[in-house]
Amino acid sequence: MTTPPTVVVITGASAGIGAATAEHLAGQGMSVVLVARRKDLLEEVASRCGENAIAVVADVSNRDEVRSVVEASLERFGHIDVWINNVGRGITRLPSQLTDEDMHEVMQTNVMTALYGMQEVLPHFKAREAGHVINVSSLLGRVPFVAVRSAYCGAKHFLNALTATFRMEFQESHPQIQFSLVSPGVVRTDFGLSALHGGPDSRELPDSQSAEEVAEVIAGVIESRQPDVYTKKGAAGRIAGYYAKVAVDP
Repeated sequence: MTTPPTVVVITGASAGIGAATAEHLAGQGMSVVLVARRKDLLEEVASRCGENAIAVVADVSNRDEVRSVVEASLERFGHIDVWINNVGRGITRLPSQLTDEDMHEVMQTNVMTALYGMQEVLPHFKAREAGHVINVSSLLGRVPFVAVRSAYCGAKHFLNALTATFRMEFQESHPQIQFSLVSPGVVRTDFGLSALHGGPDSRELPDSQSAEEVAEVIAGVIESRQPDVYTKKGAAGRIAGYYAKVAVDP
């Protein structure tokens, strides 16, 4: 009996890491559900992914639309194996200048979209006794390296904590449901230019990597089901070194 292809839902799939991941996974023979708001771009990416790809136009900051993504995915493929929460947006503003509106936007985009994805796909995963959530975070979710990314750092710290506590909640009752975190550094995408209040072009920043490199790491996490993975070598040591300097015992 032939094993059906792995079915992967990817949010934020119209460009950047999401698009690169969709194309990479489709190239490995997986079925992909591409989710984003920008219909034309999304359909272009889906066309490059082949016949086992569908584009679902949705705003995943709206829980009802996330639920519709789950329904559309099941209608087309019958099941979901992996759900990748990739939607995110930066912000360029010092912490002393943050407004209520800034915080609402950053939390809704970077945290609530992932929370909705995890909560809405979980009934299906629990029914199957299997599933894998991958949340795309950032090195800034570990260390607040950049002051003007203050709110983004906080949101990604929150996302990291949610991922870990979801894993903790389900590791005994449903051990075949995994929650993984993937943390890139600077990636050569439109992230910087698209940040709230503007920002530098990420392509011009040092020590960057391509979206395709990040996609390869995500594909590896689908295979390994590792809980916490950085996309660039040396990142773990860099973060450990930061805390060794700033955090001390009494």
